[in-house]
Amino acid sequence: MVHTVQEFAHACNAALKAEPGPAGRKKICALLQNVLKDASLMDNTFNDNTPERHLLYEDPELGFCILAHNYQGAKGSSPHDHGPSWAIYGQVCGETQMSDWELVTPASPDNPGKVRHQKTYKLVPGSAHLYNEGDLHSPSRSGPTRLIRLEGVNMEKIKRLKYEAV
Repeated sequence: MVHTVQEFAHACNAALKAEPGPAGRKKICALLQNVLKDASLMDNTFNDNTPERHLLYEDPELGFCILAHNYQGAKGSSPHDHGPSWAIYGQVCGETQMSDWELVTPASPDNPGKVRHQKTYKLVPGSAHLYNEGDLHSPSRSGPTRLIRLEGVNMEKIKRLKYEAV
């Protein structure tokens, strides 16, 4: 079992090198579900002062990031994708209502894309979900939540297009 963020990062790197596409990401998603069960690791990763977005690790070779997210209260996001990247959300505590969206009209730098709601489901502690490039989703949290999220690239460096529900 993984006992540190560094060990988890090393396992993610190995999975992506062995299978660089969606298959490797599915393996990371399964690894993350096991990591989420490690109460000691989660206790060492989070405290009351952990910010909403805290970079834990950025892979110098492949560029993926591991982040801790600590939301103190309710928070939601508009429908979005992760641009040229993928993301994996892993719920540590609390609950996230996640909605998936279908693209109706593509976005451009000047005009938001249009999307149609497909389904809503819960991410509960111990669950992880993979979003590949172009997968449109929107999280909503009604109370305090913590999650571990992986990004294929550091999204702070990426400009994303906007989407609106129709």
